[in-house]
Amino acid sequence: MGLAVRILEQDPGEQFRHMAHEELDKWVDQIIAEVFEEGKQPTVMDLSELFCRTKHKLLGACFQAVLEKKYADLLEQTHAPCPQCGKLCKRRRQSLKSIVTMQGPSDLKRPWFYCTDCSYGFAPVDETLEISRKQYQFDVQRKTTKTAAEVPFSGGSDLFTELTGQAVSDHFMHATFEEVGLFACLEDVIPSGQEIAQRCREAQESSWRPVLAVASDGAHVPTRRKAKRNEKRGKGRWQEAKGFRIYLLGKDRIVHIASWHQIQNEEQFGRDLSYVASLIPQDEVRIGLLGDGADWLWKHMVSCFPKGRQILDYYHCAEHIHKVANLQYGEKSQKCLEWVESTLTRLFYDEVDNVIWGLERMKPRDSLAEEEIRKLIGYLQNNQDRIHYHGDRIGGYPIGSGGIESANKFICHTRMKRSGAWWVKETGNEMLAIRCAIYNGTYDRVFEKYKNAQLPF
Repeated sequence: MGLAVRILEQDPGEQFRHMAHEELDKWVDQIIAEVFEEGKQPTVMDLSELFCRTKHKLLGACFQAVLEKKYADLLEQTHAPCPQCGKLCKRRRQSLKSIVTMQGPSDLKRPWFYCTDCSYGFAPVDETLEISRKQYQFDVQRKTTKTAAEVPFSGGSDLFTELTGQAVSDHFMHATFEEVGLFACLEDVIPSGQEIAQRCREAQESSWRPVLAVASDGAHVPTRRKAKRNEKRGKGRWQEAKGFRIYLLGKDRIVHIASWHQIQNEEQFGRDLSYVASLIPQDEVRIGLLGDGADWLWKHMVSCFPKGRQILDYYHCAEHIHKVANLQYGEKSQKCLEWVESTLTRLFYDEVDNVIWGLERMKPRDSLAEEEIRKLIGYLQNNQDRIHYHGDRIGGYPIGSGGIESANKFICHTRMKRSGAWWVKETGNEMLAIRCAIYNGTYDRVFEKYKNAQLPF
């Protein structure tokens, strides 16, 4: 018996086991009191909710016991060097730090030191354990930020509490999200050059170089000016979030490379695209540039990818054809359908000159039809070198910009165009950047950068 006691006193692992058993016994007593009371008949759902509601107290106590036994030396130290000047400082007091992790609440009593030369107070345990200054620790912050990127802040806090059992406020979620968002810069949201090169190699399934699609577009976002709570914000306005999506076309799959969207002007869009283009091994892929008729996106895509094959979005082109047909021949009329089918077929087989020739000789039905015919002629003339869909298909290139339209929807629209939502430009860009990071698989990198900046030392 004496030997067992000495082993228990000397072995931190056994000490933890003993403490964990004590906490488990307390938890079991609570379960027995609530479940096995005479007359109670809890269902599976009742039992599951009971376990969810009570497990955090058990796990939090076990979590605290691990810290106390694993880091006993640090928690009991009496002297420590100052992180700024190196002076050996004597412990001033034991400072209580209440923390909340995904496992539950814990109270950690750790030594606090003060350097009289630097007028600097510090707790060495905080550095070793990477304890956040906030009560909610980084594991909670990481998950709440990711939750806020998917659902509104108010509803997100309720959803997070219901799913995890950890109660957080919408204010905490919003504040933490904005802090993390400051670290979601282009360089961290976009995968590294090595990651991109590896994905390009994995997509090469034959002797042909894989096709890299670069698609650009804009998505309008509701914005308002920044103002204090008591100030009038004024009338909101819609601004364009210019963005691009880059992906590889495999034999039967799409390999995502990068998405980036920001509320910004065309010059900034060009700089961002240029940075990403510098990470891509352009000689190892066949590049297809996809877009609608907007001049701004073609200017920058061609500049960043000079060897890229320019492809006008087939479906955007088809919309223009349908619009002219509806005005000229009547919507859904037989003549309308026949003309659309024949015109699109000619365009598919690169007969752009023939289509323009026919439009120039077409007798407009009225002034509206005349104006749309004129616009279509100019549209086809401006994009003639980008219309070669048959050859694109043979080469394995995409002819539709569905990739960027999908990114617009899932990155921008589903989160930012909710009923009643208005965004300050800076917060909107943070939201877009974090959503891009999640989509690109780089969110952990962004959060790690934020976490390192928040550490005490």
